[in-house]
Amino acid sequence: MQKNLSKTSSFDYELPKKLIAQNPAVLRDLSRLLVVDKKTGGFAHRIFRDIGEYFSPGDLLVLNDTRVLPARIRGVKKNGGAGVEIFCLRPAPEKSNIWIALVKPGRKLPEGELVMLNGETDVIIGKRLEDGLRTVTFPEGRDPFSLIHSFGEIPLPHYITNTSAKPERYQTVYAKSEKENSVAAPTAGLHFTEDLLANLKGHGIDQTCVTLQVGLGTFRPVKTDDIFSHTMHSEFCEIPEDTSQKINETKKRGGRVIAVGTTVVRTLESFAAVYGEIKAGVLDTNLFITPGFEFKVIDALITNFHLPKSTLLMLASAFGGYDIIIEAYREAVGHEYRFFSFGDSMLIK
Repeated sequence: MQKNLSKTSSFDYELPKKLIAQNPAVLRDLSRLLVVDKKTGGFAHRIFRDIGEYFSPGDLLVLNDTRVLPARIRGVKKNGGAGVEIFCLRPAPEKSNIWIALVKPGRKLPEGELVMLNGETDVIIGKRLEDGLRTVTFPEGRDPFSLIHSFGEIPLPHYITNTSAKPERYQTVYAKSEKENSVAAPTAGLHFTEDLLANLKGHGIDQTCVTLQVGLGTFRPVKTDDIFSHTMHSEFCEIPEDTSQKINETKKRGGRVIAVGTTVVRTLESFAAVYGEIKAGVLDTNLFITPGFEFKVIDALITNFHLPKSTLLMLASAFGGYDIIIEAYREAVGHEYRFFSFGDSMLIK
């Protein structure tokens, strides 16, 4: 019986808990790589550092150069001392010292609740917004970014519960400090090393960067039965002038544009959808890519293995073909690949 691809349940799969990676590979580029040929449905089992064998001179790798903010802050209620977690998502538009955040325990934190950070700094839990979000007010005259760095920690995903990984392993080697504005890593890029990127460049595979600030739009689970009832949150993305030129030149000469991660896919395809072409600029995207989507820019995709029923699995299925990607996930489970952020990788070509 053919699956109804408008149903979230069609994007579910069985995953043994032992396959959820708690630590990254010892060396970034020694993670495993499942190569998926979307034309034939064939699979190949490789190591990530061999990925260059599937590229050709003139191809272009597009990376997301965002860096993860130490966005998870732990404090205590000023009156009572109970623990509070503040997950800072982004600055609010109305005032520089106000941020949008997720807070726990949200229902027990009324508007105006004071939270102490390290016993010395008060922040104020503010009004309730849609989707369980809250405003959080930092002290006047203090730089919120500086306070977040002082008190925050890298927000590893909830399914990583027992890791010995250092925080830098949840950053790509090409992340730019001035682009430290994401609350989750663009994990497809975690497998690259500086040496591997240099080796690829030496073989004629050029590289360029876009920026997408990873937020709720990327990692919020789909909770509706009908995928089209799911609300995608907007995320800021940017294409620099040199990137737009490289992409257009690559397409013109017949090279392939290879997206390193779903965030790059959403950035490039959002610009193509809004402007009809790739051009330099910025926009807020809430593009939700599902099977049936017509891709205009990317020719291949490097991506990790994603959570069941997630928008990211839906995007991968849209690009690779639903049946092929679901079978690839079965293949990965059968061969005990490691899943999610610290896990192994897939190349869909």
